[in-house]
Amino acid sequence: MRWIRDPALVPIAEKVLAGERIGREEGLVLYQTPDLPALMRLAHEVRTRKAGDKVYFVHSLRFSQTNICYVGCKFCAFARRFGEEGAWDYEVEEALDWIAERYQPGMTEIHIAAGHHPKRPLSYYLDLVSGIKRRFPDLQVKAFTAAEIAHIAKVAKTTPAEVLKALNEAGLVMLPGGGAEIFSERVRKIIAPAKIRAEVWLDVHRTAHELGIPSNATMLYGHVETLEERLDHMDRLRRLQDETGGFMSFIPLAFQPDGNPLARELGKTEAPDAIEDLRNLAVARIFLDNFPHVKGYWATITPEIAQVSLDWGVSDIDGTLVEEKIVHMAGARAPEGLSKAALVDLIRRAGYRAIERDALYHELRDHSEAA
Repeated sequence: MRWIRDPALVPIAEKVLAGERIGREEGLVLYQTPDLPALMRLAHEVRTRKAGDKVYFVHSLRFSQTNICYVGCKFCAFARRFGEEGAWDYEVEEALDWIAERYQPGMTEIHIAAGHHPKRPLSYYLDLVSGIKRRFPDLQVKAFTAAEIAHIAKVAKTTPAEVLKALNEAGLVMLPGGGAEIFSERVRKIIAPAKIRAEVWLDVHRTAHELGIPSNATMLYGHVETLEERLDHMDRLRRLQDETGGFMSFIPLAFQPDGNPLARELGKTEAPDAIEDLRNLAVARIFLDNFPHVKGYWATITPEIAQVSLDWGVSDIDGTLVEEKIVHMAGARAPEGLSKAALVDLIRRAGYRAIERDALYHELRDHSEAA
């Protein structure tokens, strides 16, 4: 292994190349190694083993039916209270009209994540999902983070399992991965003290998987967490994936430092830099050996870094998005959406096959020979 300059990487590389699992201490070595070319090569080996030369994307629409929320997460620039400037709160028909104005032929996914509205009953969410399926039958509904599911259940005085069953019957096919933040209790007390505990987030996803509803998982990084806490977060996800096999992709979310109390408290004016983004993606790809995909979410790391990340373990770059709001209200510098042509070009110029998928990773079209 003459391509490895850091001797500490040699035993880890031997395990990775043999398809063996690494532990948290070895993950910490990966986070701290100065040998970035070797880290990139190991992550690339894992992603190639899982996805070959394919990179996936989806033609998708992002929607938030409300930004009314009283949870008070310190990293959030999205939430508003009733009557506050910039607040919105759509009734079901208004939401469907909003979607209709932005719907494009060929879209296959609508991703819904929003605030924790204190008054909406369960029937509202059921009517929203069933209304989308009725008016846009080709759209697969990927909606409501685990934190939202737990909140809806609390308002409805029922269980997350019952909420998930009802939503699934209404047309929900998948859960997004948001709301995980960092599982460390220490960190959650600082950045989101009123949000659901890590155990609740994990249990909602466990329940969804048991009901046949797949999901994604996220990790918010680049704020007050330690490297050990990132690895603890991924280790908990890996153990749940061993148990259920229901996660489709892991999505690291770079902290966005505009317009939120946490950034002001920390004195942060910049998001994590490209090296931190790429290192974090590579470690995730190597550590999360049972996740099919690690996603380079271009909305937080920029399309340019997402393109580079394809050599650092990434096999999915999310989708067209069309009017993403949550991370952009926190200062994300990327566009609010990209065209299919732009995503295909980004992937192809990096030397990979652009595979258009649906929400559930069914392959719809190979764009590798597209003009």
